[in-house]
Amino acid sequence: MKPLKVIISGGGTGGHIFPAIAIADEIKSRFRQADILFVGSKDRMEMTKVPKAGYDIKGLWISGFQRSLSLSNILFPIKLIWSMLKSIFIIKKHNPQIVIGTGGFASAPLLKTANYMGIPTLIQEQNSYAGITNKWVANKTKAICVAYAGMEKYFPKDKIYFTGNPIRKDILEKTISREEALNSFNLDKHKTTILVIGGSLGARTINKTIKQYVKDLVAQNCNVVWQCGSFYYNDYKHLEEKNVRVLEFIEDMPKAYAAADVIISRAGAGSVSELCLVGKPVIFIPSPNVAENHQFKNANAITIKNAAICIEEKQINTDFLPNVLELIQNKEKQKLLSKNIKTLAKPNATKDIVDIIEKIIK
Repeated sequence: MKPLKVIISGGGTGGHIFPAIAIADEIKSRFRQADILFVGSKDRMEMTKVPKAGYDIKGLWISGFQRSLSLSNILFPIKLIWSMLKSIFIIKKHNPQIVIGTGGFASAPLLKTANYMGIPTLIQEQNSYAGITNKWVANKTKAICVAYAGMEKYFPKDKIYFTGNPIRKDILEKTISREEALNSFNLDKHKTTILVIGGSLGARTINKTIKQYVKDLVAQNCNVVWQCGSFYYNDYKHLEEKNVRVLEFIEDMPKAYAAADVIISRAGAGSVSELCLVGKPVIFIPSPNVAENHQFKNANAITIKNAAICIEEKQINTDFLPNVLELIQNKEKQKLLSKNIKTLAKPNATKDIVDIIEKIIK
């Protein structure tokens, strides 16, 4: 039997990259000899994150279409045509049995080209609002794996599978005690630890808010583990002190989750899915700078079940500190949110998606 050959594409942000890596890891666990190639966008974070996960990646000269007038928009048609031509060569050379897309503009030319070439494709949509790329390629794809109900308004109903979002293998499998995790951050285990994660690139409003209130949190007997993102690290690294860790990016997320008593997070689909599995009390601060305000919808799907707290950015100045202080002081509320959010987890999402991939291949 010939080894399985797969191409996976998705990128731009961790929300597209980490589900792709999770799917690749599950394929590898079932087919040891599988030959998996990633395709991403040149100069974006997938070009470093994917090789770190042990996979080869090819880069395309492609970028997203900006809502404002820019040189990038003028070049977009040229980049798209060039990337589709390069995708032809990549597909012919690798000769995959299936091409998988996890969203982001990096996957658009590859998935479209695979559809034209008659290669079976599967797409995975993380959010409650479908991305432009996935909507563009959906009609000819074999299966569409989603994490939210009601996605038939974007995709053909007969192709939709409600699987949930893939979770990184280390999140599912790695176990570390709270004490071990706090020791690794050199933090006091007797203090309440707040983990702040604003996304892989960072979140300007969350960072400004944490800077404003970090001393108030420390005064309430708290540790703060603060991932401020690669765009903002140089602006905030000087705020590190005895009870505050300021980090550009957290590679070992299971360790960070284990250390946390309360988590403050954006509401990207990947983060929401991971946090349901982690089962810690969460305050979501959705980004308003996304299509159709889908991060708020992601968070709202959790908060309406009394499984998390949601603070919109427009209310952050008045609502942030009171909500955080009330939560860290109210142990019963922490237990309730933790209990409720665990019921929403889909730990088998990655396996279910790869089950569908196997069916398509066979």
